[in-house]
Amino acid sequence: MTRARGRDADMTQGNILRQYIDFALPLTVGLLFQQLYSAVDSIVVGNFVGETALGAVGSTGNIINMLIGVCNGLSLGAGAVISQAYGAKNHERISKAVHTTMLMTFLLCIVATAVGVAIVKPSLQLMRTPDSMLAEATEYLTIYFEGIAGLLIYNMGSAILRAVGDSRRPLYFLVFSAVVNTVLDLLFVICFHMGVAGVAYATIIAQAASAVLVLYVLTKENASFGLRWNKLHIDGRTMKEILIIGLPASIQQGLTSFSNVFVQAYINDLGDLSASGWAAYNRIDMFLMVPTTAIGQASTTFVAQNWGAQQPERARKGVRTGILLSLGCMGVCAVGVILLARPLLSIISPSEAVISFGARFLYIITPFYLVISFNQMYAGALRGIGESVVPTVIMLFSFVVFRQIYLYLATTMIADEQLRFVIVALAYPVGWMLCSALEAIAYHRSRLFHPALKKAEA
Repeated sequence: MTRARGRDADMTQGNILRQYIDFALPLTVGLLFQQLYSAVDSIVVGNFVGETALGAVGSTGNIINMLIGVCNGLSLGAGAVISQAYGAKNHERISKAVHTTMLMTFLLCIVATAVGVAIVKPSLQLMRTPDSMLAEATEYLTIYFEGIAGLLIYNMGSAILRAVGDSRRPLYFLVFSAVVNTVLDLLFVICFHMGVAGVAYATIIAQAASAVLVLYVLTKENASFGLRWNKLHIDGRTMKEILIIGLPASIQQGLTSFSNVFVQAYINDLGDLSASGWAAYNRIDMFLMVPTTAIGQASTTFVAQNWGAQQPERARKGVRTGILLSLGCMGVCAVGVILLARPLLSIISPSEAVISFGARFLYIITPFYLVISFNQMYAGALRGIGESVVPTVIMLFSFVVFRQIYLYLATTMIADEQLRFVIVALAYPVGWMLCSALEAIAYHRSRLFHPALKKAEA
């Protein structure tokens, strides 16, 4: 792999597989540590507070992901714009994108905090959160949203670094913050007996630490993607480019998570133990998703750089490489998790009932994880060339519209509780399969295969 300045990486030449691995491996480790926030929270709560508290914290995940997803969509847009400019060696455009992105982020922090705190109670009521969990879920979620700025700043800053091929420093920051989170979780819950509030405070303090680190690195960077406080401004054209790619992704991620709020409601209707078992399963699920998510982000950066360098054939080869790499990783992970299901779940909760419900979800859903590889790679590639609307529409239809219709019809037509449990669990795999099929069609009809359709760039 050809290295450019410092720690950034030029993906427009060199061995494709090695570039994917070099980029995705530290990103994978970083995402694993990011998941440790939630996993450690669940382990500490499940073992030292109780199964009801575990269900309370777990039930907040979709609400948190809904707001974070909206914000992360903008980081995808910013990353794609910066990657394209980096591939084209347009340093002025890189600088404008970086400073526009960061000012937008600071403004977004204010909005996200206010909106997040405001939607806590209505969202928990919409999910039909059990009364036994409502108070603790409200407390945890309110504290989390009050400190959400740290997470948003870190995510956007690390997106800038990854856009130029640097996935290592974001990893280092995540490792540090995950360690801080773990230490504070144990301190606040075991020593100070702060319950779910202690877990929430530990999380936002650790996330704030990672935000400070990424801002420090960007301000000390001498390259065109360095951050200068006196250059913070919003460039109209650059903001438009970011929003064209990022806004559809924001809508898609936000509405998908909003749809998951309703899925959570169906799960909550199955009972408290089902909700706690689902919370335990979700912690395993988040780790399972890491390899394909990392490779999908590598696909976006790889395709964007080569699209900017006018190398569509190399971009297509990169997507094929990413799919094969993702399939291999997900296959190994899925088999391992199925074989070790109960031991893994027992780490999160000692309750045999919670473990049994979590294992049932895991056995039903995990075999379908290979399908996600196609969804991630094709969506990442389309965003890399600036076609963000198509994957957004497809995901909204598959994950929101279709999934809700499926759940409504299935649960109203089936009275047997055991069969209804299976039907609810299959809501995710069915949506994945539909989404992957539609995105495969969209990808092969895109400008990557029809260069004549490439829009003229000003």
